Formats: sequence, C-alpha cells, structure tokens
Amino acid sequence: MMRKTLTSVWPLFFGLGIIGVCIGAQGSLLGIRAELEGFDIRVTGLLMSAYYVGFLLGSLRAPKILQRVGHIRAFAALTALASITILVHSLIIDPWTWGLMRLLTGFAVSAIYVVAESWLNQAANNRSRGQLLSIYMVTMLAGLSSGQFLLKLADPASFELFTLISVLISLAAIPILITATPMPSFEAARPVSIKALYHLAPTGLIGSFLINTCYAMVLGMGAVYASKLGMQVDEISLFMAVLVVGGMLLQWPLGKLSDRMDRRSVICAAAFAALLFALVSGQTGFAADNRHLLLALLFGGCCFPLLALYLALTNDELTSDQAVGASSTLLLVGGIGATLGPFMISLTMERWGAPGFFWCLAAMSALMAGHAFYRRLIDPLPAAGEPSSFQMQAPSPVGSGLMKSPPSEN
Repeated sequence: MMRKTLTSVWPLFFGLGIIGVCIGAQGSLLGIRAELEGFDIRVTGLLMSAYYVGFLLGSLRAPKILQRVGHIRAFAALTALASITILVHSLIIDPWTWGLMRLLTGFAVSAIYVVAESWLNQAANNRSRGQLLSIYMVTMLAGLSSGQFLLKLADPASFELFTLISVLISLAAIPILITATPMPSFEAARPVSIKALYHLAPTGLIGSFLINTCYAMVLGMGAVYASKLGMQVDEISLFMAVLVVGGMLLQWPLGKLSDRMDRRSVICAAAFAALLFALVSGQTGFAADNRHLLLALLFGGCCFPLLALYLALTNDELTSDQAVGASSTLLLVGGIGATLGPFMISLTMERWGAPGFFWCLAAMSALMAGHAFYRRLIDPLPAAGEPSSFQMQAPSPVGSGLMKSPPSEN
C-alpha cells in the first residue's frame, strides 16, 4: 500500500526536493550578494525578513486562491512567479526591488507548500500519513542542505546562479503539472484565537514563536554571518549545510525521546544545549581546524528539532476538532516570529559584529529553555491525553494544519 502511494506522489516529492534546493541556495546566495554589493547590515536583515512576510501572507491567502482557480493552475502560476522573482534580483541591484522580490518569493513558496501538503493529505490514509509526511519533511530538509552546494558552481557576483535557480524551479513544476493524479479540494479551517490557544497550550504557542524566529535568523542571515567572518563561498555553503543537516540528524532521536517523557523536559534540555553551543560558537568564530563546523552541527541538531516538539506538545493538549484550527494559529504566530528574526539579528550584528549572530541565537535558546523549565515547574503534570506521535518538521512548515480531509477534485 505504501509503495503504491509513493508511486502516485513521486512527482510531488521530486518537485519539492528541487524547490527545497532552490530555497536553500537562494537565501544564501542573496546574503552573500548583499555583502558583495555593500548593503547595510540592517537593510540586509529587512530584505531577509521580507521573505517571511510574504511567506506569512501566502499561507493566509493560499486557501482562497486554491478555491478560486484550483490546484493545478495555482501551482503553475506560483512556480512561474518564484522563477521570475529570482531572475529580477540579478537584473536590478536595488534594496527596494530585492525586498519586493523576496516578499513575492515567500508568498509563492508558502502557497506551493499548501498545495503540496493538501495533495499528500489526500493521497495518504491514517496508516500511511505519518510515514508520508516524514518523507516529505526529510525531502525538504535534504533539499535545503544540498542547495547550499549550488553556490560552488559559479561566482555569486555574476548572474549564472540566479539563472540556474530559476531554471530548476521551472523544472520542478514539470512532473507535477503533467501527472494524472487527481488534486484535492481545499477547505480552510476556522482558526483558534491566540488567547484561546495560549490557555490550552502556552508552551507550544510561545515556543513556536521563538523557534520560528531562530529558523529565520539562521536561514536568512547565516550566510551573511559567514561572509563577515571571511569565509569563502565553498566554506559558506558547507557551514550552512551543516547547520541544517544537524537538525535533520537529531530530529528523530529527540522526537522519540519526547514520546517517552515530558516533552517540556526534552525541550528544556535541548534548548539549554543549543545555548551552550551558541555561546561557544560566538567565541570560536571561523576556526582553521573546523571546530566551527562541529559546533554548527551540534547547535543545529539541538535547536532545529524543537519546532516538531512544540507542535507535538501543542497537539497533546488539544482535542481532534481543535487541532486543525490551532495549527493555523501556530502558523500565524510562527510567521510573525520568522518575520522579526532576520532584522533582529541584523541589529545585534551591527552592535557586536559577526559574533552577535550567535549571541542572538544564544539569547533565543535561553528563552526557550527558561520558558519550558518555568512551565514544567508550575505545571508538573504531563498532558492529560495520550501523547501525539512525533513527526519530523522542516523549517517554517506551512499548510498541514489548514486543510481538512478533502474529496477529490476533478
């Protein structure tokens, strides 16, 4: 049964893998190019934040777009938009233009995720859904990490990399657009209010804000940090890839551990470890013996899996009829955090230089560890219901909580 399901959705995984490669390459490429063009660090932070503004807007507007034009045409239009915007970056070197293009890219990518996850939701049944979504998340994480190595293929100061990314985005759409697999219809969920969700699952809500802020800081400004340390392009690509791979390697072990004990304890311990690795990384900088890569691997491994743990913790506290609406509220709160992240860390780097990158991440890790520890103290009992099963999550997930089980669309 699982083999049959994978056969039906392989075009989607192929396309998403390539899109993940493009997202990973594009973020780092623009960070490096902004440094080469002499953009002010605060301007670069705002540019990177614009992507997450678009990402948030796209996730909120995508349901209406899909209801109006359908999945196939929406996917075609969105991939075309993402392909065009990356080319404009190479044609017009201007912060205002780049900011608008980043916003449009974020809008397109988030809506593409909504299409993809609704397709997976329709293809899976209750026995295969967890496995299918885990494969989806691994595909996206593998794409994000491997995309960093595209930077080694050409000079970031030229137009070739921008063109290559545009071509790959277009390529990603071809198998999906010619598949005969029926697309699902889409029904938007009514969100749970932020106030109501805070009363139901305070750790999950606050944690989703903090961890999405960290994700955006790393993916948006990590390449800028590495460039300011004097790393060459191949060293920057390896540094960024190692951060993401660390999160991919430790997601499953930390998730399974959280299924066997209070998730807040696991979150507190992992966030505290991330705090320590961030502090040491800030002191180490760029080390000739590659200690900075080991520290990046360990920081990513301790920090990035926390998103999935926060989502699982939230689901532990909810009934089945609350879960769909609550997921869209978590998306909203996480999107706000992601929007603030790159600009926040740019201010820190302006004040304390390149080490400010990891100082800021250390502060965010301290907030996550401290909040989880506080909630564990004042509410020592675990969730009353059965723990929800752990599922791997990619950075800035979107869409999985926005749809109900839909019928097929012609």
